[in-house]
Amino acid sequence: MSAHNTKDQKDKVVHVYDGIEECDNALPRWWLWIFFGTITFGAAYWLSAEAFKTTASPRAAYQAEMDLVAAEEAQKMKALGSVTNESLAALAKDGKSLEDGKTVFATTCAPCHAATGGGGIGPNLTDEFWMHGGAPTKIYGTIKDGVVAKGMPAWGGSLGEERVRLVSAYVLTLKNTKAPGGKAPQGEPEL
Repeated sequence: MSAHNTKDQKDKVVHVYDGIEECDNALPRWWLWIFFGTITFGAAYWLSAEAFKTTASPRAAYQAEMDLVAAEEAQKMKALGSVTNESLAALAKDGKSLEDGKTVFATTCAPCHAATGGGGIGPNLTDEFWMHGGAPTKIYGTIKDGVVAKGMPAWGGSLGEERVRLVSAYVLTLKNTKAPGGKAPQGEPEL
């Protein structure tokens, strides 16, 4: 121990090991106030949200928000009407819808079907051969529900109804365009 230690410091030394002194120092008051304040807040929050239910718990707030999203999605589906070959063909003729569908295709579908739709891991979407049907509603159903056994995920849940329809309309415009370097035909011919 060094000579400059006072008697008070010697009284605080709890342990000496290899010349290193371990002292029992009091924590700063500000730290203690924050520590006890955090514990108090946590206990009060738990009591109000979980025990007495005077405020909404995070779980209840999340469920309320998800219910709101589901209600909005149901309203959109009512406004969009039912999916028919004609409604999808009409979307395929609308410029704004096609741009939106192309954006969804580029971010979601292009990794497997290539940016041109010519196929990669997934089949070629630019020829007249279709594995699960080339009618607009068949294309829509394949995108929405997927074909998990063949590696095609169901996109309906993650994309939502509107974007599934938009990308279906965009895929309709790729049909029979015969992208250069496209994958070999798969499935049945359908014009």
